[in-house]
Amino acid sequence: MNQETSKRWVAVVGNPNAGKSTLFNALTGLRQRVGNYPGVTVEKRTGTAYTLHGEPMELIDLPGMYSLSVRSPDEEIALKVLRGESADLPKPDAVLCVVDASNLERNLFLVTQVMELGLPVLVALNMVDMAEAQGVRLHPDELSQRLGIQFIPTQAHRGKGLVELRAALGQKLTGPGPRRWTMPPPLAVAVGQIAAAWRESLPAELRAEGKALELLAGSNEGPEGARKLAMAWRERFRKEAYDWSAAVVNARYAYLQNVLKEAGVGVGMSGGNWTDWIDAAVLHPVAGWGILAGMMMALFVSIFSIASYPMSWIDGGFMYVGGWLQEVMPGGLLRDLLIDGVLAGVGGVVIFLPQILILFFFLGLLEDSGYLARAAFLLDRVMHRVGLSGKSFIPLLSSYACAIPGIMATRTVEDPKDRLTTILIAPLMSCSARIPVYTTLLAAAVPVALVPVWQKAGAMLGLYILGTGTAFLLAWVFRKKMLGGGSPPLILELPPYRRPALRTIFLRMWERAVVFLRRAGTVILALSILLWFVSNFPRTSEEPSAKLAGSYAGQLGHWLEPVIRPLGFDWRIGIGLVASFAAREVFVSTMSIVYHVGGEEEGLIEAMRKATWPDGSSIYTPLTCLALLVFYVYALQCLSTVAVAKRETGGWKWPAFMLLYMSGLAYLGAWLVQVIGRALGF
Repeated sequence: MNQETSKRWVAVVGNPNAGKSTLFNALTGLRQRVGNYPGVTVEKRTGTAYTLHGEPMELIDLPGMYSLSVRSPDEEIALKVLRGESADLPKPDAVLCVVDASNLERNLFLVTQVMELGLPVLVALNMVDMAEAQGVRLHPDELSQRLGIQFIPTQAHRGKGLVELRAALGQKLTGPGPRRWTMPPPLAVAVGQIAAAWRESLPAELRAEGKALELLAGSNEGPEGARKLAMAWRERFRKEAYDWSAAVVNARYAYLQNVLKEAGVGVGMSGGNWTDWIDAAVLHPVAGWGILAGMMMALFVSIFSIASYPMSWIDGGFMYVGGWLQEVMPGGLLRDLLIDGVLAGVGGVVIFLPQILILFFFLGLLEDSGYLARAAFLLDRVMHRVGLSGKSFIPLLSSYACAIPGIMATRTVEDPKDRLTTILIAPLMSCSARIPVYTTLLAAAVPVALVPVWQKAGAMLGLYILGTGTAFLLAWVFRKKMLGGGSPPLILELPPYRRPALRTIFLRMWERAVVFLRRAGTVILALSILLWFVSNFPRTSEEPSAKLAGSYAGQLGHWLEPVIRPLGFDWRIGIGLVASFAAREVFVSTMSIVYHVGGEEEGLIEAMRKATWPDGSSIYTPLTCLALLVFYVYALQCLSTVAVAKRETGGWKWPAFMLLYMSGLAYLGAWLVQVIGRALGF
């Protein structure tokens, strides 16, 4: 047995918004690993935690779910892990159920289902402070006695209860024992007969009952005799108009209501009226949109103002290293490669890390505070009109950070047509990789000193609105005209407002910073070296501009120029467009290399402002910068997104369609900017 399988594995499960991921982060800290489950792009998070005695254990953070009745790919993955059917994870030794103390009845529904899997169960009674503030009377010892499993009060965002939790996880947990809720008589007879067929191959009566319920729900796994019995009982229940699945749900809830009553759990007189007061504002059909726009405006103002300080420090650091290399190294190809290739390329992208981290910080605040679910409800009416449900909002919002996790998040969308439509429009949400392109082009269009911060933020907001509005329009076309069908109603829980867990937010920012810097140190570094090479060879001339024009990159740019010339783009921009198919932000590093190689000693923005056509006219006019901005709003300049879409849709048909329609839209949009702008005299 290898080291991984010899460790104790604990699956962490819970309803959405129960604080599961916050508790997972608090227990594992920086000892986390993020990957994908084999064959799918559902994110898998595992981490190492330690008991009070220092013994390591592996935690598996499973996707949030309300029940084990599979309705989405995320829930299917979680159920397979709990059953030990995952290809790369052992069966968990125990399950840590995280429940919201202010919504015990609904949260414990999932706990009763997990108990029936036969695994040892420990319950983290989370957010007890918020529950008590709402007047909820909690009695963990009574709950432990009546349900037969241990309840430990926790406040994950404050780190309270973690010592007790680690102590409990370090002990040997036993199984939860036999089922305690009572099945209705007609269902009990059917389940008993079907379960009997399992006893030879699966002797545990508890598991046999669970398998019997799965067979009644339509599962094809199991002995032939059990499957035939289940089919016969389904047909009988259909003829008798007996809704057995609803009977199971009602029986579980009746049992839980009785348990909570006997345990003395109840709600006092103090209520959460302040939550209702906030909701009255943020969900208002007029004021709610103003609050949402104000938050987005604050985000973009922060991106331009707060981020400018660390950006200047990073820029100064790269300039210092460049100057130092200039002094200590003899002239030659190696020095040119390091200064004009590596430092210009990698530094041209790394400088935007503060802006990207600010974006993730704001998204983390909105998510942890409970506001994102309100935004989903606010946008549901708009999304419903274009053929989507509010459930598509979370994947689309994730796409503002990166389209890859956004497309992965569509696995929570139950309707297949909704899911496909969301995948097709997700790349139109302006991701964080576009931020370097946007800020560079906005600065090149108009001198920074002439534009107040709020106007630059407004321009950035306009680009985001353009991408989002176009995405909604195309969603209507795809959903109504191509795929057909109506959108399902939105059923989404509004979590209570809570103070964001800054530790969790900073952990996410750290993860994204590591991913970004890893890309800068691998993909962008390799591309920078390649771009430097193709921009310097073959050496047809020693004059900088002629050397670039005669290089392999220059030849490619000149070949492409007739195609992009109607958009106002020259051959050097063409080099950037081709290179940025690897990743959008590569456009900035490519332009840095191109203009460094071209003999420009000023910064990239100044070099772009001074770039001219052969007749001496400026290339980067405000109109051309706007056309290039529109091009990048629409273009699918990210092959990683195409690859993920291929895996999620199961073939190349829809990714190819996405690449073609977005490329055509980008070209048409940039061309219209030039045509309309010139017609108006710009």
